[in-house]
Amino acid sequence: MNSKDKIVFSRTLYKADWENSKLIKENIAEELIKMKHQSGKDMIIFGSGVIVSLFAELGLIDQYLVMINPVILGNGNLLFKGIHERLKLQLFRLEIFDSGNLLLSYEPYKTLV
Repeated sequence: MNSKDKIVFSRTLYKADWENSKLIKENIAEELIKMKHQSGKDMIIFGSGVIVSLFAELGLIDQYLVMINPVILGNGNLLFKGIHERLKLQLFRLEIFDSGNLLLSYEPYKTLV
């Protein structure tokens, strides 16, 4: 993980100390759109429901990977807090692990023309 390129979206940090990290503080959506149009490898979002919600509403997410763990907490953060419009997704892969975890792979629903 340390050797991989990373992008940190933050309005509060002044610098990103993690190895191979780039800090983006403003125009987050515009910056992501520029990155998506560059050639290279896929990008993955870890650890930010706010960023996921923003990018989802802008139609910038190609796949959603949702891991379900068989633990009931009773409270917590909403997965897609801040989404104002319904996102229609279609399941394209399901993985079941010996632990009981499920990995659900979705993509935005595409209508046939």
